[in-house]
Amino acid sequence: MTDGYTLGEAAQAIGVSLDTLRRWDRGGKLRTERDERNHRIVPVDEVRRLSGRPPRHETGAQLSARNRLKGVVRSVEVDGVMALVEIEAGPFLLTAAVTRDSVEELGLAPGVEATATVKATSVMVQRGG
Repeated sequence: MTDGYTLGEAAQAIGVSLDTLRRWDRGGKLRTERDERNHRIVPVDEVRRLSGRPPRHETGAQLSARNRLKGVVRSVEVDGVMALVEIEAGPFLLTAAVTRDSVEELGLAPGVEATATVKATSVMVQRGG
């Protein structure tokens, strides 16, 4: 299968109607390919080109969370059934509250490589430092 979007997905990603996308395809403004069922597929680079927006990063994982910070565990503090795990990810320090079982199952300890995945319905942003 060719990587890309269906016409409907591409139209939504670009911000135009499906009819507009079909006109662009017939008029040569849009390059499409065919999948194994002979359906038109819009390549990812075409959607990026026509959307006028910079592409969003891709994690390469089959997970909806996009904010993934790879780093190294700096410390693990276990207290009862919970634990605090501090991860150094580049210039960032993250602290995650996880279960003791998770620490044991994942083998989290200082020096171990880990990825913090952030999925939140509320993110606060502050200007400057």
